[in-house]
Amino acid sequence: MTTDQPETATGAVRYGDGRAWSPPSPHSLKNRIGRALWGVVWLLLFRPSPRFFMGWRRWLLRCFGAQLAAGAVIHPSVRVWAPWNLRMGRSATLSWDVDCYCVAPVTLEDYAIVSQYSYLCTASHDFNHPQRPVISAPITIGTRAWVCADVFVGPGVSIGEGTVVGARSSVFRNLPAWCVAAGSPAKAIRERKPPVA
Repeated sequence: MTTDQPETATGAVRYGDGRAWSPPSPHSLKNRIGRALWGVVWLLLFRPSPRFFMGWRRWLLRCFGAQLAAGAVIHPSVRVWAPWNLRMGRSATLSWDVDCYCVAPVTLEDYAIVSQYSYLCTASHDFNHPQRPVISAPITIGTRAWVCADVFVGPGVSIGEGTVVGARSSVFRNLPAWCVAAGSPAKAIRERKPPVA
């Protein structure tokens, strides 16, 4: 598209006569309606629920398509973009103020923990394209893995079984099983031993 003026801060492109053009949403009408309904439910029924109402929050998420095993722990301040893309195994945990931006599926396997203020981000934009379309890829956090506080996990990342990601790290590539990783970008810095059965 040829224009006489640069893009605006919102990504819209201005024509020479001042009219703005924005790319259409990449999400279906069903997706947008579902997220709008979930936003109301989150605000009125999920977010104000007492901390110990774990079963109530699991039920609300399941009503919107989440696949949650028994004992999955979801704190009331957790933000879930699209519940139907969330899968959690037995006793998996999303802690306080975790932002689960699940444009693509997010899977927490059994006993995986995501600590407070972490951001699970399954989508970005193709910056090589003039309209910067949305691109997405799933995130998987392995059995008994621990994502510590304030960690960013990017699209397409798989964190191996038993791996610990240090606080305030940024994970852009897959991490192997049973290691300790830290940094930005996060790298394995030492091995962990699996527990003895």
